[in-house]
Amino acid sequence: MEEKLMSKKKPTYPISERLEEYLLECNRKIKIPVFYDDLLRFSGSVVVYDSNDEDTLWVRVYYEEHERPEIEQSLKKVYTILHSDGNEDAIEFLNVDAIDYCTFGNSKPFRIKIRNILNDNFTYIYVKKADASRIYGLELEHIFSPNRINFLVYKNTLIEEHIAGIPGDVFIKDFLPNLGDQAKSQIAKEFVKFNERCQMRLLGDMRSYNYVIVPTHDFDHVEYRLRAIDFDQQSYEGKLKVYQPQFFKENFEMVNLVMTKLQPNSIEQYKKEERSILAKRMLNARDRSETLIDCMCADRISTDQNIEELREHLYNFTLDLKFRRSATMGEILKTALDFVRRNYENVNMRRLLEG
Repeated sequence: MEEKLMSKKKPTYPISERLEEYLLECNRKIKIPVFYDDLLRFSGSVVVYDSNDEDTLWVRVYYEEHERPEIEQSLKKVYTILHSDGNEDAIEFLNVDAIDYCTFGNSKPFRIKIRNILNDNFTYIYVKKADASRIYGLELEHIFSPNRINFLVYKNTLIEEHIAGIPGDVFIKDFLPNLGDQAKSQIAKEFVKFNERCQMRLLGDMRSYNYVIVPTHDFDHVEYRLRAIDFDQQSYEGKLKVYQPQFFKENFEMVNLVMTKLQPNSIEQYKKEERSILAKRMLNARDRSETLIDCMCADRISTDQNIEELREHLYNFTLDLKFRRSATMGEILKTALDFVRRNYENVNMRRLLEG
């Protein structure tokens, strides 16, 4: 019988005053003209199907005639605030093609398709209910991962930019079987590094539909990167396995790829590389990361049971007594990151002395 890893429902946690001050200082908190609750006032919906006529779990919503123009104008303003610091010169050339609502998962987001009518280029923005743990996840991704994320928060509403890529579950089903050995080896390497990155910063629930594969053409081959797109489960669950993508059945094909394409010493090398890169990012963004982690240490974004369970798992994993003294998820994350940074600095010091 498969081990149950996830809780049935994660609650939404409010934004604390300290986190709000941090967001304001980092230009993440900006007044916007529409709220998540405004979009919930739709009068009806139709199911959205994919190209294979399968239910996407999104529904396309519509609004009363007297409300629709104001909502669409507000969404176009939100787009300009997110992408061009509120410059409204281009608003007349923007069109809201669709407003979709996701009925699956905790965040229940709205996905807005914005199209430029001059050239038919389009992109998406997402409107979600603001949740402290999700915001911590987004900001940690921005600081500690190879990726940058653009998002805004105002009161109970979170606005996120679209993260482009091929959904992991689609990639595994439709693309992975047709790739050559070299591409599969490179994807296996990236999964190892992605797995390590999620574990070190306690980003949970990276099932295949919660990350994307980003292919990049580089001279005579294609490079593949894995990128998280869902940050709802930042430092909430108590089981350590939740923060290790390798333990989700949806990632079985990726794990199998690692086992068949990589030698154990290569796997260990890629883990060390990722820990080293994370430590460097921590040192390079020390002021911002320490301020964020301090906010997190003072915040409550999980249950006492989950906190106690996770700190015991991590103590058994590292034998670092500081985990047992951690009272919040923020303190657990701080201890985990300090553990990574200390090991990196100690290795560098030994090399310096030996050299």
